[in-house]
Amino acid sequence: MRTSDVIKSAVQNTFRSKLRTSLTVIAIFIGAFTLTITSAIGAGVSNYIDSQLGAIGAEGVLSVTVAPADQPATTDGPTPYDPNKATAGGGFPGGGAPGLGGGALSAADITAITNTKGILSVEPTVFVSVDFIEAAGSGKYELSVNPVSAATVPNLAAGAPFTGAAENEILLPDTYLDALGFADANAAVGATVTLGATDAVGEQNTVDATVQGVQNTSLLALGASINQHLTDALAQIQATGRLVEAPVGYVAAVAHIDPAASQAQIDAIKADLLGQGFRAQTTADQIGSFQAVISGIIGVLNAFAIIALIAAGFGIVNTLLMSVQERTREIGLMKAMGMGSGKIFGLFSAEAVFIGFLGSAIGAGIAILAGTGISAALADSVLSGLPGLHIMLFEPASIITVILVVMAIAFIAGTLPARRAATQNPIDALRYE
Repeated sequence: MRTSDVIKSAVQNTFRSKLRTSLTVIAIFIGAFTLTITSAIGAGVSNYIDSQLGAIGAEGVLSVTVAPADQPATTDGPTPYDPNKATAGGGFPGGGAPGLGGGALSAADITAITNTKGILSVEPTVFVSVDFIEAAGSGKYELSVNPVSAATVPNLAAGAPFTGAAENEILLPDTYLDALGFADANAAVGATVTLGATDAVGEQNTVDATVQGVQNTSLLALGASINQHLTDALAQIQATGRLVEAPVGYVAAVAHIDPAASQAQIDAIKADLLGQGFRAQTTADQIGSFQAVISGIIGVLNAFAIIALIAAGFGIVNTLLMSVQERTREIGLMKAMGMGSGKIFGLFSAEAVFIGFLGSAIGAGIAILAGTGISAALADSVLSGLPGLHIMLFEPASIITVILVVMAIAFIAGTLPARRAATQNPIDALRYE
């Protein structure tokens, strides 16, 4: 008997006892359906985490801060004071800016980071504040700005990222559209808004900026993103009127590297910076803990689905054992006609795999149909406040993996009945009543 004949016979034999096979397929369907749904939830949430939390760091960007001081042997309680860490003049080891504390970067630190091999450019993080924002004909509204705009990847509803031009540009949060009188996100792009900021002597100044784009609501309330030119303009306003020049210091810096740099090259740059007293983090470093939590939750859900599939595996064992018993004389006849034990083993194994394929394919198919509808409904209702979140994302690779895993479990479950059929004595089998 050819392999194609074995497969054909296996498919036909599967439907001999339709009720028993249907019940087994339903058991597999439940496990496959659950596993497909949980995998889709994991993919959907992970994709949203990547797009939303990924805004805290772009590709080809390192967030650089002063490396934390060595911690004491015990982590219980506060760190003991070390007078050697500070001097009366404010000098700090590791390059801290005078008068700004050990966690600040000085101008010399920025120069050192810039001169590090592999660093293309550096933009110091300057904290600026805005009193209000207004558009033509609108009222004034409070506004917070993202201090690390240069390191973010904006999730835009309209418009484009910063152009790098020497003009004031802003990415407006979508929650400000109605208040500022814009019909929609596209209407806001290209419009001029006015920002108010207070100088060192308490006088309020204004500066105009062009709306370069509109940002979707994010998990992180980072505020409006502003380009470096607008940041410098606001910083200049805040410094106007100071009688004594304050020491220059930055809480962090955005270091740009080659986006195509390998992991080994990135590690070398981070090690070089650490040797100089700086800590550098990539996007993956910053969102890794979030992804770990999501992966852990999805892993637990998948475990329950696997348990359901294992239970379905016992259903396959029961179904095929009964089939072997019912077809004992048939097995004896096949052996008497020259069919080898290997072919018989393959016949019953193929039946098990086909049952697994039926259950998993039906389960995955219905999961995709139901999940897509549910995901769309949630996106338009409960989750409408989180644009871009599709709670279930069905990836072809994941679907195929689920089906193959179920078929593998079915094959393993069918091994015992298939072996029992293959080892039947043909003479005893023919005498079986």
